[in-house]
Amino acid sequence: MKKFNHIPISLQDLDAEIIQGDRIYKTPDGKFYPSVTTVLSQHTKKGIMEWRNKVGEEVANKISRQAAVRGTKFHNMAEQYLKNSFSEENLSILDHELFNLAIPELNKIDNIHALEAPLYSHHLRLAGRVDCIAEYENKLSIIDFKTSRREKDKEHILHYFMQAAAYAIMFEERTNIPISRLTIIIAVDDGFVQTFQAKRDDFVESLLYYRDLYEVEKNFSKYLSVLNADRNQT
Repeated sequence: MKKFNHIPISLQDLDAEIIQGDRIYKTPDGKFYPSVTTVLSQHTKKGIMEWRNKVGEEVANKISRQAAVRGTKFHNMAEQYLKNSFSEENLSILDHELFNLAIPELNKIDNIHALEAPLYSHHLRLAGRVDCIAEYENKLSIIDFKTSRREKDKEHILHYFMQAAAYAIMFEERTNIPISRLTIIIAVDDGFVQTFQAKRDDFVESLLYYRDLYEVEKNFSKYLSVLNADRNQT
């Protein structure tokens, strides 16, 4: 089993809570920002609703729960493996098979700066937690771990790249370390792993579009005023 090198970067933790269905983070200096995944849900909302209407609520809820469990398991296994503390005990046969498929891709990672780390950006007015910041094939990258029931095409995961681009900008704002490469590793139920790569700057314009759309639809400046007022009264 590979031994990974860690070069940790100190990042301040963030408080988070669900407010009106959205995950909102509070920065160390008291500002409130939505999570980048909350904001980018606008990108996939229409497709998800069409899919739910097609398969029905009961089936959609079952698949969504299974996907959430599978995604959490894969993230946890990848994180523990990269922390050099992975144990195969208590893994189901399916979990074991899925993880073994991912190991060759995970072994391309090294010199890890952060795992499941909190990030935020005053410039973007966004926050979140990044899966991994490390070298992938010897180049510093934002690395995101995903799972899927079926094979993905690159044009179907543009929101993953926008999310990773946000983390790259947040990390540079916090550390002055630029990252231009985005790497998405997807474990697919059909029995293989896909890896996609792209450049950060190719997705900044789209990211800002969805950020602005979210703020307009939520009337976010008013939303934050109410949020801050509520906090000041407690």
